[in-house]
Amino acid sequence: MIARPGRSIRARLALLASVAMTLLCVAAAALLLWVTRTTIVDIRTREVISTALRVVYLIKDHDLPRVISVGLDGLQVVDASGQVVSSTPNLAGSPRLIHTVPEDDKATRIGTVCDRPEFAGDCQIVVSFRVYEPEGDWVVYAFGPLPPWYVSPAAIMFLILFTVVLVALTWFGVSRVVAGTLAPVQVITERLAAITGGDGSLRLPVPDSADEIRALAETANQTLERLESALEQQRRFASDASHDLRSPITAMRTELEMAMLAPEETDWRETGTKLLAGLDRLQNIVTDLLMLARLDAGEPGALEPVDLGELVAGETATPRSKQVVTSLEPGVVVTGDRHRLARLLTNLLDNAERHAESTITVTVRAQGPQAVLEVLDDGAGIAPEHRERVFQRFMRLDAARSRDAGGTGLGLPIAREIAGTHHGTLRIEGSETGARFVLRLPRVSG
Repeated sequence: MIARPGRSIRARLALLASVAMTLLCVAAAALLLWVTRTTIVDIRTREVISTALRVVYLIKDHDLPRVISVGLDGLQVVDASGQVVSSTPNLAGSPRLIHTVPEDDKATRIGTVCDRPEFAGDCQIVVSFRVYEPEGDWVVYAFGPLPPWYVSPAAIMFLILFTVVLVALTWFGVSRVVAGTLAPVQVITERLAAITGGDGSLRLPVPDSADEIRALAETANQTLERLESALEQQRRFASDASHDLRSPITAMRTELEMAMLAPEETDWRETGTKLLAGLDRLQNIVTDLLMLARLDAGEPGALEPVDLGELVAGETATPRSKQVVTSLEPGVVVTGDRHRLARLLTNLLDNAERHAESTITVTVRAQGPQAVLEVLDDGAGIAPEHRERVFQRFMRLDAARSRDAGGTGLGLPIAREIAGTHHGTLRIEGSETGARFVLRLPRVSG
């Protein structure tokens, strides 16, 4: 299912980048306007001061006209009696506009005035100059335009247009970059959608760039390989399990059909004995499958201290068809489920009994922090390249080591699973004769 554009990563990132660019442009524009306005105010203030100084010189030279044109928005000269004696044409005949004067110890005062009808309501820079005359102090008031906060309409329009262009370029650029970055993700998504349970051999394309998406594709391919291996193992397990279950059922059905053909001539006791043997085999297979299911599900066992020497002594007390020789070091204790460890040992002994010539040797010893249990038979042994295969479920080797009619093909896999649940290992290690199964478990110290 393809996500709607408004919710896509591409749209969200482009929107986020555009909002960030908008905020950045607004902050930069505000700073630029403030700096520009401050600069213009300083320039105009100096212009007003310069013009006012020229008027001061005219007063000192006694050459001040009644109406004066100085290039400002307005100017008034007030004599010692407070009368306006000179002004610009636009203020001719107007009363005194400003009554503030520079402080006593200063000759100049700079301020602003707004909302005066003489200046159409605009704000003005006001420079007041004190002129010292014999009859008293005169004051020159010069008015210059104060720029607005936005400096000018052209400036604000330029900044708005510039911001819109930058935001649009940001949206476009981020969209293109994100689209190019996520292109491999789209391909991976389509390939994953094409992978089904019946076609697990497909793999995801790995992009050339060394980034997180490449790592994602490689990890996903590794996961797919493990899944394919697990599915193949399940298919093989199901095939082998169905074959092993079908064999005793077929044998029992054949016995019954042959007995039913001539019921009066059939030895029903012998037939019942054969059927019971087949049922025992079926029961063993189902029991082993249930055990594997519990182990695969991680079902916890009842943990307690278990002395391996005592466990082996108890399990080997039952007579077997082959001689069992034990070498048991006392005090080798592990923490585990006694029943499962007994099942592990029984499976190893059953396997050794089927393949030994005459003798089975069981050894228990401590080896540093580990407890070691070995089961060695004097049979044909197992080639090194096949030592891991025997732990696969329903795995068959050559005729020399193939399981006989008494085995289910699940004993050794169950034994390894039990070892794993006890944080231990079960392997086949080298020996001069036969197969040497070695179990290593964490030992309880003391």
